[in-house]
Amino acid sequence: MTTGCVTVGVDGSLAATWALDRAAEEAERRGTALRILYAVPDRDEAGPILASAAARVRARRPGVPVVASAVEGGAAHALLREGQDADLTVVGTRGFGGLTGRLFGSVSLRLAARTRSPLLVVRGDQPSREFGTVLLGIESDADADAAAYAFAEAERRGARLNVLHAWTRRHVTPELPSLVPATSPGQQEDARRTWSEEAVPRFTLAELEERYPQVGVETRTVRTGPAQALLEATCEADVVVIAAHRSPDRHGVHLGPVTHTLLHHSHCPVLIVPAGRNNGQRA
Repeated sequence: MTTGCVTVGVDGSLAATWALDRAAEEAERRGTALRILYAVPDRDEAGPILASAAARVRARRPGVPVVASAVEGGAAHALLREGQDADLTVVGTRGFGGLTGRLFGSVSLRLAARTRSPLLVVRGDQPSREFGTVLLGIESDADADAAAYAFAEAERRGARLNVLHAWTRRHVTPELPSLVPATSPGQQEDARRTWSEEAVPRFTLAELEERYPQVGVETRTVRTGPAQALLEATCEADVVVIAAHRSPDRHGVHLGPVTHTLLHHSHCPVLIVPAGRNNGQRA
C-alpha cells in the first residue's frame, strides 16, 4: 500500500495512456508521487509496458516522482488493494488486454462500486479541454464528503465551482382546488418540500465556502432528473465530482443510476468520492 500518491492502472492501450497522462497531471498538481500499476498473470510480462509508461511521465512531467510496479491478479482487485490509501486512483474506460470497451470498462465499474478512496475515471473518447470549472452534483447533506473534495479540487485547479442540485417532484394525489392560493394540503406540502430541497446546497456548502474563500461558487437547483441534468452540465466542465451512492444486495454492490449514467456518457472525467473520508483536506 502506498500513501501520499496518485495511483494509475496501465495496460499499453491508448485509453490507458490517456489515463496515465491525466494521472501524471494530477500527481503534479498535488505535489505527490505517481504509482503506475500493471496487473498481469506473470510479472515478467510487464517490463516493457511499465518502462514505456514511466519514460512517458518522466519526459512530460520531470518533476513527478514515478514508481512502476507489476502486480499479479485481476486489474480491479489490484487497483482496489494498492490504491486504497492513495490520494487518488485513476483509470480509463476503454481497451484492456485488447478487448476494447469491455474489460477495462468493467474494471472502472467494479472500482467505482467498491473503492474506498477517490477514483477518477477518464473516458477514452473525451477531447482534452479546459473550462476552468469543477462541477459538483449533490442530492442531500449525505454528499458532504464529495462537496468537501470538490472545493479542494477547485482550489487546486484555480477553478470555479458549479454546484448542481437536482430533484424531482413526487407524484401527489389530485385534489380539489383551494379558494385561497397555496393553502390546500397538497400545495402546502409541495411548498415545504420545495423550500427544503432548495435549502440543501445552502446548508451543505456554507461551512465549505468559509473554508475556501478563494473558490467562486455558483449554485443551481433544478426540478429534473439528476442524471440528465448533470450529464448536460458536463459539457462545460473539466471534471464532475459525485458521491458514491451504492446499494448492496445478494448479487453484490451496485452503483446508483447517476453514477452509471455519468460513467457511460459523461463529457468530462468523473471523480467519484466515497463517504466517510476526510476529503476536505487541502492538498
